[in-house]
Amino acid sequence: MSPVDLPADRLDALRSSVADLMPGIRRDLEDLTRIPSVSLNSFDQKHVDESAEAVAALLRAEGLEVEIVREGGAPAVIGHRPAPDGAPTVLLYAHHDVQPPGDDKDWDTKPFEPTERDGRLYGRGAADDKAGVMAHVAALRAHGQEPPVGVTIFVEGEEEVGSDSLATILERHGERLRADAIVLADSTNWDVGTPALTTTLRGMIRVAVTVRTLDHSVHSGMFGGPVPDAITALVRLLASLHDDAGDVAVEGLAGGEAAELDYPESRLRAESGLLEGVELIGSGSILARLWTRPSITTIGIDAPAVDTSSNTLVPSARAKVSVRLAPDQDPRQAYEAVRTHLEKNTPWGARVELTLDDEGSGFSADADGPVYDEARAAFSDAWGEKPVDIGVGGSIPFVAAFAEKFPDAAILVTGVEDPDTRAHGANESLHLGEFEKVCVAEAVLLERLGRMTS
Repeated sequence: MSPVDLPADRLDALRSSVADLMPGIRRDLEDLTRIPSVSLNSFDQKHVDESAEAVAALLRAEGLEVEIVREGGAPAVIGHRPAPDGAPTVLLYAHHDVQPPGDDKDWDTKPFEPTERDGRLYGRGAADDKAGVMAHVAALRAHGQEPPVGVTIFVEGEEEVGSDSLATILERHGERLRADAIVLADSTNWDVGTPALTTTLRGMIRVAVTVRTLDHSVHSGMFGGPVPDAITALVRLLASLHDDAGDVAVEGLAGGEAAELDYPESRLRAESGLLEGVELIGSGSILARLWTRPSITTIGIDAPAVDTSSNTLVPSARAKVSVRLAPDQDPRQAYEAVRTHLEKNTPWGARVELTLDDEGSGFSADADGPVYDEARAAFSDAWGEKPVDIGVGGSIPFVAAFAEKFPDAAILVTGVEDPDTRAHGANESLHLGEFEKVCVAEAVLLERLGRMTS
């Protein structure tokens, strides 16, 4: 099925409208970015409440019926405008909470003071995901507050800490969120100038691993040699998770192949900041290693710090291990595979304890059908470039939750990011030129979906 025929004058009108709106959209985005809405409990949660109120005010100003809901977690915002007769309803998702900023010394400018440099807007949340919120607002404004489809906007407040209350929100408010198409604006584009639809996401588990060898610490000179220390045992155990080539060595973890896109090693090195001389690990295509095969990373270790350590054999040590899973791998099956491997490979009879710290399902879209056709056409309209289908190696568990709750809806995973956005890291930024194209694409998508039944 071909996309609808969108008249050139209507497309030009939407482009012009978005261009005229961008100064105001940017001001509102900067105001949101100044709110330090870090949803981690160790931060002041009044800022998350403030952020929800600010989002609610933006949606009310666009004529939506708005409610702030809280189901045991951080506040989420639901706004709704009913569909014209015979038109579909579109659910637009984003999140207003952000990651912790980290050390201010790592930032070139203050993390919660949005600053433009070389066409990019820097600040925590400027891209992930307050730009997603404002892309939805821009699409409404482009239509003069009268979109050709029904619109529900759902802006979550705890995505960055695992969306713990999302299941309850979907259960209690699911009928209010039901839609024919769902746009989840929390992903990335292939490159500056090349839009993308994300069609696969890896799942994930996080596992805490504790290794014990002694019931108390002892002198490393008196007992070192025959008596193993816990740190060395832990390091050997963690090393068993990969083979000599760097491929994951855990039996029972699934894998698959990825789309054939041109992604040379030089681009990976540049985008990841890999140091000169450091080799890539694993085998097979780079994109499969990034998108559809498992990866295992040690992301933290509890052990005595170097500057304060003493000459003792450490009795226990703990690590947190992040495991990214193939899009169709069941997280609990993966946990059992990892648990079996670690128990089997614990050296020297040391005692090992495992705790499943977090889990999330992957996502794989059947990216065919009329809604996907219209989305790809809208991206082409905005960029003048055909979009590509990509996978993402990171995990966005809420996507699977939406897919399970609304199996008949077409799910479009889009985003405002590009390879240099550095979401979650210091100097997070938004490419302002690409952001305008995102806003155009979403406004055009609403227009196209509204014309599907006319």
